[in-house]
Amino acid sequence: MEVNSAHNIVLDTLQRAVSQNAEILKPAEQKLQEWETQPGFYSILKVKYCRFLFLFNNAVRKFICIHARIDKYWRPSAPKYVKYFNKLIIKYLLSNFGEPIKQIARHFAILTSKIARYDCPRQWPELIPTLMEAIKSEDGIVQHRSLLILHQVVKVLSSKRLTGDRRMFQELSAHIYPTVYSVWDAHCILFFLKVSFYKNVDDATKTLENAILSLKILEKLTVHGFKRPNDSRHVNLFIKLVFERAKAVLSIWPSFKSLAEELAKKFIIRLTNVLLSLLEFHPFSFVEYISFALEFTVYYAFTPQGEPYLFERFLIQCFNLIKALILCPEYRPAKVIEDTKEPLSLKAHQIKQLFFDTTTLTEICRKLITHYFILTPQDLALWDSDPEVFAMDESGETWKYSLRPCIESLFATIFHEYRSSLAPLVVELVRENHTLVSPDDIPAILNKDAVYNAVGIAAFDLYDEVNFDEWFTSTLHTELGIQGSNYRIIRRRVAWLIGSWTGVKLSSDLHPMIYEAMIPLLKSDEDMVVRLTAANTIRIVVDVFEFNIESFLKYLEPTFTLLFDLLKEAQECDTKMRVLSVLSFIIERIGVAIEPYYNSFIQYLPLLWHESEPHNMLRCAVVATLVHLVKALGKINDSEDVTNFILSVISLSTDVRQNCHVYLLEDGLELWQVVVENTAVITPAIMQLFSNMPPLLEGNSEHLKCCLSIISAYALLAPNELLQLYGESLVHCCEDMLTDMQSEGVLMVMRLLELFIKVNPITSANLLKPLLPKIFEIIYRGEEFPMLMSLYLSILSRVLLVSKEIFIEVINKVSVNVNQSPDLVLNKIIDVWLDKMPLVSQLEKKKLLGLALSSLLTANSRFFCGILLAVSEVLNDITRTNENGVHIDALYYSENEYCSLSDDNGSFETEHDYRKKQLALKDPVHVIVLEEYFKSQMQELQRSIGQNQFDQFLQTVDVETLAQVREYVPL
Repeated sequence: MEVNSAHNIVLDTLQRAVSQNAEILKPAEQKLQEWETQPGFYSILKVKYCRFLFLFNNAVRKFICIHARIDKYWRPSAPKYVKYFNKLIIKYLLSNFGEPIKQIARHFAILTSKIARYDCPRQWPELIPTLMEAIKSEDGIVQHRSLLILHQVVKVLSSKRLTGDRRMFQELSAHIYPTVYSVWDAHCILFFLKVSFYKNVDDATKTLENAILSLKILEKLTVHGFKRPNDSRHVNLFIKLVFERAKAVLSIWPSFKSLAEELAKKFIIRLTNVLLSLLEFHPFSFVEYISFALEFTVYYAFTPQGEPYLFERFLIQCFNLIKALILCPEYRPAKVIEDTKEPLSLKAHQIKQLFFDTTTLTEICRKLITHYFILTPQDLALWDSDPEVFAMDESGETWKYSLRPCIESLFATIFHEYRSSLAPLVVELVRENHTLVSPDDIPAILNKDAVYNAVGIAAFDLYDEVNFDEWFTSTLHTELGIQGSNYRIIRRRVAWLIGSWTGVKLSSDLHPMIYEAMIPLLKSDEDMVVRLTAANTIRIVVDVFEFNIESFLKYLEPTFTLLFDLLKEAQECDTKMRVLSVLSFIIERIGVAIEPYYNSFIQYLPLLWHESEPHNMLRCAVVATLVHLVKALGKINDSEDVTNFILSVISLSTDVRQNCHVYLLEDGLELWQVVVENTAVITPAIMQLFSNMPPLLEGNSEHLKCCLSIISAYALLAPNELLQLYGESLVHCCEDMLTDMQSEGVLMVMRLLELFIKVNPITSANLLKPLLPKIFEIIYRGEEFPMLMSLYLSILSRVLLVSKEIFIEVINKVSVNVNQSPDLVLNKIIDVWLDKMPLVSQLEKKKLLGLALSSLLTANSRFFCGILLAVSEVLNDITRTNENGVHIDALYYSENEYCSLSDDNGSFETEHDYRKKQLALKDPVHVIVLEEYFKSQMQELQRSIGQNQFDQFLQTVDVETLAQVREYVPL
C-alpha cells in the first residue's frame, strides 16, 4: 500500500509540475528537485514511464526527461551525484527509440548525448551498438529517433579535445562510418525514387529528414573523426557523392512546395557545409576536390545555366567556398614555388592558377559588378520603407550569412588576389560609366552605382590605376549636386566612395572641398540614407592623420548643427549611436573649439539618455560623448542641471547594484575620472559619488587601474575629506586585494598608498598601520623584483620621515610576527635597503631613500659606512655644479621655480595636472636639499656622540667612500 501510495504521489506531483498555474507548478517543481537525490525516485519514474505511459500527457513525459539533471548530478565528484543504480534506470528511460512526439524525442536525444559525454564508451559500451542497429530498423519512427540520438551523441563526442578523447572518437568513426554512409546513401536513393518515380513528395520528405540527419552525422565523422580523411575509401566516396547529390537536388527543388522545398534547401546547404568544413579543417585532404568545388560553384553562381536553381543561402555558400579556396593559406606556396616543401600545396596552387585564367576571372568579376552589385527592387523597397535599416553598417562576419556583404567580400578577395588581371576591367567599366546620366535613367544609375561600389571596395588595389583627385574635382563633385529622387543612389554612393578613398589617395588640399560638399547632403530635405552616409564620410575625413583643425573650423558650425539635427531625427537606436559617434569624434578632434555649440548639445543629451533606457549600447555612446565633452572643455559646466545630469549618469553607470552597469561601467569610470580631474573644487555631490567605489574594488580586477586612478584624483582634489570618510575602508580593500594580486596590480596599489602619504602624511601614516607591517616584512625578506621593492622602500622612507614613532611601532609589530628582536629586524631591513639601493632607477625615489637613510645616521651606527656610501652615490646622481662651482640639488625647487609652478595654471592641461604640481611643491624630495640635510645629520651625529667616537666611526669607512663624502660634507 505504501509503495502504491508513493507511486501515486510521484505521478500526481508530475502532473502538477506542468500546470499552467504558477501556484501549483512551483511547489511541485521544488518537490521534484528534492526527490532527485532521494533513493528510489528514478525507480518510480521507470515504473511509471513503462506501465502508465498512456496516463502521461506529453508535457509530463517532457518534464521527466528535462529533470534528469545530467549536468548537475552525473559527475562522480558532484554533490549528491546520481548513484550507479539510478544511472542505469535513467539510461533505460532514455533508450526508448519509439517516442512519438518529436519535441520530446529531441530532449531525449540531448540528454542521451550529455550522458554519453561522461560515460561513452567505457561506462555505456552498449549505446553505440544499439544505435547502429536501430538506425537500420524498418520502423520509421525508431529509425528517425535513433538517427536523432546518434547525431547528438556524435556531435558531443566530436567536440571533446583531449588527446585520449580524440583518439577514441577516431576509432569510433572508423568503426561506424561505413554503416552511417550506407544508411545515408540508402535514404538519398529512396528519396529520389519517391520523387522521380512515385511522385510522392509528402512521403519523400520523411526520407529526406533521415537523409539530413545522417548527413549531419557524416559531416562530424568526416571532419573530426580522421587525421587524414582522404585516406579513407568511404570518405572519398562520400565527398564525391556530395557533389552529385547536390546537383541532383538542385535540379528538382524548384518544383517542390512548402515543407519539401525547405527540406531540400536545407539538404543542399548541409552538403555545402561538408565541403566548407573539410576545407577548413583538412585543406590537404581537400586538394583533389578543388577542381570539382570550383566548377560546381562557378557553374551555379556565374553561368546562365545554373542561375535558375539558385537561392540566397546556397549562393552565399558558393561565394564563401570560392573565397575560402582563394584565401586558404595551405594553397598559397612561398614566392619561390620550386622551394615549396609540401607537394600538395604546390598542386593546389597549380589547380587554382589553371582554373582562374584571365577569361574566367574577367567573367566572374564582371558578373559580380554588373549583376550581383546591382541594387535589387527589394533593396530599393527597403530603402524607401525603412532607410535607417537599409543604411545600417554591416560589418564583422556578416559576410558568412548575409548576401550583399558576402558578395562584396568575395569581390575584394578576388580583386586583391588577381589585381593585375582584373584592374583593366574595372578601369574600363569606370570609363564606360564616367559620363553623367539622366536622373530618370534608372538602369544607368544602378550600373554606375555598382561600378562605383567596386572602385571603393578595391581602393587600395587601384591606387596606381585611378587618379581620384582629378576624378573627384571633374565628375564626382558635380554628381553630388545633381538633384532628383533617383539620383539619391549616386549621391549616396559618391559620398561613400569619397570615404573609401580618404586615406588611400585623396589630397588633404581637397578636404575643405569635401566638407563643403557634404554639408548639403546633411540637410533635412535630403534622403535619410544619403545623410547617414555623408555623416560617416565626415567622420572618416576628420579621422585622417593630415586633418587640419583650422581648415575645418570654417565648416564646423553648419556641420555640427546638421549632425545634431540628424541625431534628433533618427529613430533607430543603431542610427543614433552612429551619428552620436560622429559628433563625439568631432568633439575629440577639435577640443575647446566646440564650446559655442556645447549648450544646445548638452541640453539634448539628458533627453536622449531618458529615451535610450532600454538600449544600453546607445547609453554607452552617450557616456562616451560626455567624456569627450568634458575633456574638450576642461570642465563640467556652470549649469547645475547639467552637472547633476552628468553626476547621475556616473552614479548609475558605476553602481554594481544596477543591471545596466555591466554595459556602462567602463565608459562610466572614464567619465568619472575626467570629471574629478577637471573639477576645481570638491562638492558634496561629487564626494557622494565615491560611495560607489568600495563595491567596485571588491569585484573583479578588470577595471582596477581606472578605479585606482579615480581614487588618486580624489586624493589630490580632497585629501582630507577622502581619508576621513573612506580612508579605513580603502585601506581594508587594498589589504584584501593584495592577498591574491599579481605584481602589476601590487604596483598600482602601492603607488596609491604612497600618494596617500604624500597628500596627508600624518593621517595616512596612521591609516596605513594595518598594512605597514606586511610591507616591512616584504622588505625584511628582500625577495621582490626591483621596481616593486623601490615602491616598498619609498613607503617605508616616507613613514620614517613623517613619524619615527609610527616607524618604530611598525618595526616592533614585525619583530613579533617574525619572532626576532626589534634591533635585528631593523638591521635586516637596513641591510636589504642598502643592498637594493643601486637597483632604484628613478632619481626622485633615490633622493627620497637618501633622505630617509640620512635620518637614520643618528639612530643606527652599525650601518654608518653603508649609509654614507649610499647617500653619497645619490648625491652624485642629483647634484649639479653651476658656473660658480656651487653645488645645486637638481630636484630642489628654488623660490623662482616655486612661484612659476604655483602661478602658471595655464601651462597644465587639467586641474588634476595642476594639483599634481602643487603636491610636488610640498614633497620633501623637492623641498629639502639633500646635501644640506646630510650635512646637518652628520653634524648632529658628531655632537651627540662626541668627536672621539665620531672619529672612530670614520675609521670604519673605506678611503673611496670618505673621498666621495668629503665632496659634500667637510669631515
